[in-house]
Amino acid sequence: MLNEIIEKRKVVLQNSEEHKNKRNELNALASTQARERNELNAKTREYVDEAQKNKELRDKSNDDVKRLKAERNVLNDKANVLFEQIDEFKKEHGNLGNKRGMAELQKQIDALEYKQQTEAMSHDKEKELVDKIKQLRNDLKKQEEELEQNKDIRVKLQEARELRKQASELHSKVTEAAENAQKYHDVMVECYRKADKSREAADDAHKKFVEAQESADAEHNQFIACQKEIRDFDKVIGGLRKKTKKTKVTKEQKAVRKEAEQVFQQFRSGEKLTTDDILLLQRAKLL
Repeated sequence: MLNEIIEKRKVVLQNSEEHKNKRNELNALASTQARERNELNAKTREYVDEAQKNKELRDKSNDDVKRLKAERNVLNDKANVLFEQIDEFKKEHGNLGNKRGMAELQKQIDALEYKQQTEAMSHDKEKELVDKIKQLRNDLKKQEEELEQNKDIRVKLQEARELRKQASELHSKVTEAAENAQKYHDVMVECYRKADKSREAADDAHKKFVEAQESADAEHNQFIACQKEIRDFDKVIGGLRKKTKKTKVTKEQKAVRKEAEQVFQQFRSGEKLTTDDILLLQRAKLL
């Protein structure tokens, strides 16, 4: 029976080692997944921070576009007022009044330039548009040259040109700010896309971490159960060994007693006792 229990203990001990090793492997896997998850979460925060920074830059650029457009429009409005005054002068002075007004020409040029900047078109269409703008500018220049003969009109023309120049410079800044806004917007969108992808990977790593941790906990519980069973076996084995030892001692004591009784009978019969005989009688508590 003792040997049978010892064999069973060996099996449980082997199972215990297997559960411990599997638990350690799963804990290592869980640590790896947790580290990967944390790295991905940190990367996600970096992407979100970068996206937020570009969002702020985009919004600032859009605010610049609105501000610069408003300033440009004020200059264009002032220039248009001057051109309208010049057109009134033209109407009052002979055949110049039959031509299209300078304000109208400038509005047409502005509209065509805006169309060129904002609309996608074929090469031929764009060339046609550029030629039209060039023709309108030539018409405007001819009218300006005719009108410059009048001193007052010349002053108005110079002032209107200066306003147009300032408006054109502001328009370039508007275009630059709009391009920057689009650039920052594209970077922001890409960062958010990367953040979503990184967050998804982090969620997957966390899911694997939880699965590995739960499996490791299950293996640990099995290991603890095996350890308890081993302790129970040790108690039983210890008890059996103690009982076996006690039985062995009892048998030895009986044998010693029997032998001592024989020696004692010899002693009572008058035979001499040796030293060993005396020790034997003392062990058997007959002396």
